[in-house]
Order: sequence, then structure tokens, then C-alpha cells
Amino acid sequence: MGKVSTLLSLVKNDKSKIPAAITANIASMPISHKIPDKLYLSMRYKAIFGRRLNWQNPETFTEKLQWLKLYGRDPQYVRLVDKYDVKEYIKNTVGEEYIIPTLGIWERAEDIDFDSLPEQFVLKCTHDSGSVIICKDKKTFDRSAAVKSLNAKLQRNLFWWNREWVYKDIKPRVIAEKYMEDTKTRELRDYKLFCFDGVPKLIFVATDRQSKENETAFDFFDMDYNWLDIRNGHPNASVHPEKPVTFEQMKALASKLSKGFPEARIDFYEIDGKIYFGEITFFHNGGFMPFDPDSWDYEIGKWLKLPD
Repeated sequence: MGKVSTLLSLVKNDKSKIPAAITANIASMPISHKIPDKLYLSMRYKAIFGRRLNWQNPETFTEKLQWLKLYGRDPQYVRLVDKYDVKEYIKNTVGEEYIIPTLGIWERAEDIDFDSLPEQFVLKCTHDSGSVIICKDKKTFDRSAAVKSLNAKLQRNLFWWNREWVYKDIKPRVIAEKYMEDTKTRELRDYKLFCFDGVPKLIFVATDRQSKENETAFDFFDMDYNWLDIRNGHPNASVHPEKPVTFEQMKALASKLSKGFPEARIDFYEIDGKIYFGEITFFHNGGFMPFDPDSWDYEIGKWLKLPD
């Protein structure tokens, strides 16, 4: 427990700095499971942002997301972050025409029925983030590598890294979905709207997500689609992505899907002029991705009203 004791003393000292590498190492060690959520979040926050997390009077967006992890736990969030179960919510709230078709779901990667899948498809786990595997050509697709990768992802629990409680008790499964691509952009652009109790306030567009040559780019816009000088973990694109033709409809759908939640990021795709739902996220990047400039962390924080 030596490292934990050292981190605790650093957290209590306003002037001290916690090396991010130390918290990263702690996060990957079983010993981290013994650290209480509040202390763990305080340690990570100070290591990343260089300032103490203000639990008593949180001001920034990232601080308030940490507060919500501990004090804003709504049980329905669990089904809404499950990549499969959320589709029922989408169907009942805005309609099933916005849902990407499901091709199959399995509890074990070894059980995936590849023979039943089309020539192109997408595989991903229902309980995590970043497990997407894309098949564009079934003839050359490495099934064994996919099974191995998915099995590893099925064993992990995202809760322990950022203490996002919504991921702790989701049943791990693998889902196959229809492969989709916009014929104009030749990619699947992500349109992610930050919403606050049903009011969309900010959107960022993720481009080049499948590119091998370029890093994924994030570009932020206001609700009139004016570009904003913000970076958040990724560079801006060399050319600002054009306004989606369904932008107004996206805002209306995001409003319906986020109503009643203090904050939620509602993600969509636009494919050949039609909207498809991506996912709902209640803790953008775990609340641990700094905004550049930092003033936007405070500005977005003003939009998030914490429950009593």
C-alpha cells in the first residue's frame, strides 16, 4: 500500500503534483480495486488536471462528471450504455428507424456464427468502449484474431479505470451489426451532441476514425454550426467538416433522448442523408480529458446543473 499512501498525501497537498504515470500504473494493478472511489477519482483528477477536485463546489464540466459518478446514480443508466439494450430505449423514444440493424448477439466470442454474417459487418462488445472490429471483406477476415481480441475485451470491466459505475454490472456480450458507410465521405463520421436535460448545447464531429494515415480529428461547433476553437484529446481536422444535412433533426432527436438527464452525450451517424443512432454516454471520456483552452471546461460546467 506504499504507493497508495504516497498518492493520498499528494492529493491532500494543493501544491504537490501527482505524476500521471503513477496513477496509470495504479489503475492497472489489482490493488487499485481496494482504493475507495472518491479517493481514486481525486488522485486521477489531480494527476491529469494539476488541481484538486472540488467535491464541495464543483465548477468545471469535468469536476461535475466526477461528482455525478458518486452522487447522481440513476439505475436506468446501465441499460442505456449497454450497446444492445439501449436499442429498446431508442425504439420506444424516437423510433426503430434510427437503429443500426443487429445481425447477432453472443455471450462468448467462440460462439459467433461467422457463416451467417454477410460479407461486411461490425463486431463489438456491448459492455465497453473501443472494442469495435470491422470486416470489409469476409474472405480475408481473420476470424481467429477477432475471437482472441473480443475474448480479451469480454474479460475486462471498464469500471475500474475511470470508476464509471454504469459499466460495472453490464453483462458482457458480443454484438454483430450491419456495416455502414456514407457514400460521399467514404467513412462513418460521428456526430456527438452534449445535452443538458434535453437541451443540446454543443456538438463535435469525429472524422478519420478508420484512417491508417491520419489521427482521428475532433471539431467542435455550437448549435448554429459555427466552428469553435476547442481541442479535446484530438487535433482539429485540416478542413472543418461540413454541416450534416440532418443537423436540425439530430438536435431534435438528441433533445428527446436526453430529456430528464442532467447531462448526456448523444451520438449519431449520418449515412447518405439518413440518421442512425450511435450511443449514449453519461461520462464523456470518463471526465478525464482536458479541454484546450481550459476555459471551456468552466463554460460547459455552467450548463450542467447538478441534482439536489
